[in-house]
Amino acid sequence: MDGTMGLRALLCVYLASLLVLQAVPTQGSPTGRPRVSKKRQTVDTAVDGVTIRSLKVNCKVTSRFAHYVITSQVVNNADKAKEVAFDVEIPKTAFISDFAITADGNAFIGDIKDKVSAWKQYRKAAVSGENAGLVRASGRTMEQFTIHLNIGPRSKATFRLTYEEVLKRRLKQYDIVIKVKPKQLVQHFEIDVDIFEPQGISKLDAQASFLSKELASQLIKKSFSGKKGHVLFRPTVGQQQSCPTCSTSLLNGDFKVTYDVNRDQLCDLLVANNHFAHFFAPQNLTNLNKNVVFVIDISTSMEGQKVKQTKEALLKILGDIRPGDYFDLVLFGSEVQSWRGSLVQASPANLRAAQDFVRRFFLAGATNLNGGLLRGIEILNQAQGSLPELSNHASILIMLTDGEPTEGVTDRSQILKNVRNAIRGRFPLYNLGFGHDVDLNFLEVMSMENNGRAQRIYEDHDATQQLQGFYDQVANPLLVDVELLYPPDTVSALTQHRHKQYYEGSEIMVAGRIADHKLSSFKADVLARGEGQEFKTTCLVDEEEMKKLLQERGHMLENHVERLWAYLTIQELLAKRMKLEGKEKADLTAKALQMSLAYQFVTPLTSMTIRGMVDQDGLEPVIDKPPEDSLPLEMLGNRKTFMLSALQPSPTRSSSNIQQLPNQVTGVDTDPHFLIHVPQTKDTLCFNINEEPGVVLSLVRDLDTGFSVNGQLIGNKARSPGQQEGTYFGRLGISNPATGFRLEVTPQNITLNPGSGGPVFSWRDQASLRQHEVVVTINRKRNLVVSVEDGGTFEVVLHRVWKGSAVTQDFLGFYVLDSHRMSAWTHGLLGQFFHPFDYKVSDPHPGSDPTKTDATMVVKGHQLTVTRGLQKDYSKDPQHGAEVTCWFVHNNGAGLIDGVYTDYIVPDIF
Repeated sequence: MDGTMGLRALLCVYLASLLVLQAVPTQGSPTGRPRVSKKRQTVDTAVDGVTIRSLKVNCKVTSRFAHYVITSQVVNNADKAKEVAFDVEIPKTAFISDFAITADGNAFIGDIKDKVSAWKQYRKAAVSGENAGLVRASGRTMEQFTIHLNIGPRSKATFRLTYEEVLKRRLKQYDIVIKVKPKQLVQHFEIDVDIFEPQGISKLDAQASFLSKELASQLIKKSFSGKKGHVLFRPTVGQQQSCPTCSTSLLNGDFKVTYDVNRDQLCDLLVANNHFAHFFAPQNLTNLNKNVVFVIDISTSMEGQKVKQTKEALLKILGDIRPGDYFDLVLFGSEVQSWRGSLVQASPANLRAAQDFVRRFFLAGATNLNGGLLRGIEILNQAQGSLPELSNHASILIMLTDGEPTEGVTDRSQILKNVRNAIRGRFPLYNLGFGHDVDLNFLEVMSMENNGRAQRIYEDHDATQQLQGFYDQVANPLLVDVELLYPPDTVSALTQHRHKQYYEGSEIMVAGRIADHKLSSFKADVLARGEGQEFKTTCLVDEEEMKKLLQERGHMLENHVERLWAYLTIQELLAKRMKLEGKEKADLTAKALQMSLAYQFVTPLTSMTIRGMVDQDGLEPVIDKPPEDSLPLEMLGNRKTFMLSALQPSPTRSSSNIQQLPNQVTGVDTDPHFLIHVPQTKDTLCFNINEEPGVVLSLVRDLDTGFSVNGQLIGNKARSPGQQEGTYFGRLGISNPATGFRLEVTPQNITLNPGSGGPVFSWRDQASLRQHEVVVTINRKRNLVVSVEDGGTFEVVLHRVWKGSAVTQDFLGFYVLDSHRMSAWTHGLLGQFFHPFDYKVSDPHPGSDPTKTDATMVVKGHQLTVTRGLQKDYSKDPQHGAEVTCWFVHNNGAGLIDGVYTDYIVPDIF
């Protein structure tokens, strides 16, 4: 098979901190490290016969809009075909706009289309395992792009990836961060950053974490003058070596370019091709005093490092509060408490007392998020209403939480309404979500509705610095109620132009379209309130200066201003639709999709296919954008149409570095008892669902692929009067809508594609069936196994009644044997436990039944009483089973499962 045609394309977006550059053969040493040889001081740059001839990053920035092109040329020096990988990490906020591969003289170009159009081809590709696209978001600020390609012997391939983003100013600078990690010596390595800023560049610096300061000063060339800045990093092969006699690369770390622009003038209006960009970041303003209330989650889920790091950050922040500021602290667990209950001035004595309070507070109870927020809002509102001297301050509310609301008002829509009605646009709310379990989407919507923003704080060694870093961005307000106004008859399609506050070191950016022949009347009025006075200025377009800029930069400037507007508009539309439903959401989605296609951006609504690159079955790879970060289940329903192509990768069976999720073997059997094996603790949790016969429960549901497993309950026909009826699973439905696969399982029959004339098997049969990517194996009178190539492996166990049995009907058990390739969006009564979770059991003591032990369990912000018991696990021995000791969670799994058990009732098994 031709090397360019035998393609395995995997597009992966992983959590990472920065941009990774690598193009390495996938058939290297088992450790993944390059195998290189060194002879007579000549460095061999090949790994397993494959050489990265060149790897170049070219970044052109024009007025904050960055256009990146990453190009890599790989040569196969071997006498047989080799598989190579092109890996880069790009910012989560960036949009891919082009991708191309040239191999053996053939060019394969990216083609962006809406996900619905790409869906059919994509699913076929994912099923084949040969051409599959994937994007998965799991990092702080970056996403990893990976594509694998077989190239023929003595041949070469060139990869070119283009992506674009708007640079945001934070703490008085713009950052361009690149993570360099080629994993082998590169013959021609280069990072070239070209910056053009019409305001003029005021500072420019570049650093590499993997170089000493002395070596960096020698290898990194940087210069700036007037509007232009330039950074070049072009190490030779010898300069890349980790030591003079080593054949390994020292290029492993962060390459960072920082710059800022001159702020001599209040007006910075850029106009080209009937579009404008307005940058507002005034200097030399007096800091406003602020009223700040910190609302802190002290539920028991914050124990350990979380509360330790939170306290460290609060102590540091309190030490930085200025004497003219006013503040208070609100803590919420099951109950809500405040330090003072009203704002107090940041005097040395008050700050010391507050720091003592922070050192001494302890965790307690569940998560009364609604109560904590409303108390903080009340404190700020009372101060503004009753203390005139504080009414001119900039008020800020900052909340930190690590969990979901579990006490007081827990309905998210009601909490959003309560907070919105209490704040009424008076001040911004900033939400900090601690850890991966927090519902960041809920926090983002809440912040967005109240003029703020949300940010995830990652559970890591630097969490204290993350908290401090966020506060630094809002610590120095300069203006409030900022409005950037334009004559309504001259502009259309305006991006966000009203901001509650402007902070030192940041920048407000507005873009829009200017109507034809309206440039002469176009202007910008800026209104705001500063320290002790109103702020007002008018900006006009300097047409002569614009002509000079256009002559100097040409089409690049015209193109960049329009694409900057399109980028900002799409980002805002994607954010706004998070808080909408129904027709409003559909209209915004349609508009964002139309713009994504018009400007050829890979966004959450579009996919890129690699036109012309196919395998032997004629299937194309697909490049996709990851879903929005941590969307909660209830807000995912309307998003399936556009996110169907977000699947897990399909690694080869021999891969040694597949990441297994810890909670893999879960199951449900007998009454029905749910078993959750937790390998980290070498323990098992269990719970019951008590519902009526006929009810259908959602066991596994992958929201990205549509794959689902539902089970219908049956009752025990014979029971004593007054005895609670036991229920069992008597019917299972396993389906994959994307491929039309359906499997109905009862204790009597196994039916493939019921309702469509599919074959029917009995449990007396021994058979192996395959449909698309699903293999079904029936083991006579014992069990059946369902294996999904891009998903998991599941087992259905047949239970026959026997003479004298307490159960009078045959029933089924269901087990998940392998879940590591299931999507991160998998849920259901069992599916939710495919993802890692923490719990702690303490205080074992005799329970109401003296033969059993009770204990206290803390899990997902809940404190539960659990009981030690025994259950049967039939996953390894379908006939006899094995007794398993587990902690039993009462009340239908309340506190252990997300939401309440009735949330998992569905209309039918398909």
